[in-house]
Amino acid sequence: MSTFVNGLLRFRRGPWENLSTLLIALGVVMLMQPFFLWAFTYSFIVTLIGTVLFIITSHFPE
Repeated sequence: MSTFVNGLLRFRRGPWENLSTLLIALGVVMLMQPFFLWAFTYSFIVTLIGTVLFIITSHFPE
């Protein structure tokens, strides 16, 4: 866990790409679930933030 947080603080590609991929997956799950309207409402913005974050972090150093 310490390595992950250290990678986030140093702006390394691996941890930030993992975080953005998790956000994208969370947004898709929020979009597909039929139970909570608030999750469906915010699913697009969560997916969009994850996608933009992934595009930005692809330019970070290894």
